[in-house]
Amino acid sequence: MRFVTALFFWLLTTAALAVAVPVVWAQMTIVNEDGYAALSASAAGDARLQEAMAGELTTQLVSLGDDNGYSLNPVLVRQVAASYTGNDGFAGQFAQANRIAHRWMFTGAVPSGNSTDEWLIDVAPMLSDPSFQATLGSLDLEVPPALTVPITVDSPELQPGKLRWLATWGPWAAAAVVAVVAVCALLTVVAARSRGKALAALGVSALLVGAAGWAGIEVGRGYVEDALNRTTGDIRTVAEVMVAHAEGSLHHWLNITLVAGAVLVVLGAIAAGLGGLRRD
Repeated sequence: MRFVTALFFWLLTTAALAVAVPVVWAQMTIVNEDGYAALSASAAGDARLQEAMAGELTTQLVSLGDDNGYSLNPVLVRQVAASYTGNDGFAGQFAQANRIAHRWMFTGAVPSGNSTDEWLIDVAPMLSDPSFQATLGSLDLEVPPALTVPITVDSPELQPGKLRWLATWGPWAAAAVVAVVAVCALLTVVAARSRGKALAALGVSALLVGAAGWAGIEVGRGYVEDALNRTTGDIRTVAEVMVAHAEGSLHHWLNITLVAGAVLVVLGAIAAGLGGLRRD
């Protein structure tokens, strides 16, 4: 009977852990604004993203010049943009721009200058950087307070505040699922005849969840590609890099889960061995 009870709680622990790892990762990295900004800042160090943003900033600045009667040299502007995206200040401003985009999706806050329901990123702070202003020289060309660029093509499925429910309930869900894992793991150990074997079994749970997570990411690549198809041009490259860094972050969490599982298996085996020696 104790074996059946321990097995039942072990299965619950495994299932809860399989939910907890992605849920807690998503809450801390995607749903949480600070976590998303940190992910953006990390991605800003990628050369592909820097090149793509330099291209987008060049397009926006040349277009702004045309609208004001100035013909800017795209090659020169691109050189300046590339120098800017490669400097230390770019990561912080890119992260701030993504904070604004994050608020659009998770809170419904619409940036000034957005007269549509499109998901936009504000590049005005970047174009206002001193490196760009110096390049403009004596031209009387002022960057507007807000200059938004669509992140995705117009879609009725993307509306301001679409994921507000995640921002509201995400922290509670993450805390609840962690509590369930802790309680079920504790009950597994309590119900088992051998504490060492129970500990090793929990390690196996972590190994299974970590491996399943890696497999799940591979299976989900098709859905990610469908989402990326809603972006165009340089912004698509930016989105691809952001997704790649998000995957890398989740892989890191899964690797930690695998390592923790291996440690628990070793500790459990040692404890079970020592327990057997004491009984002898």
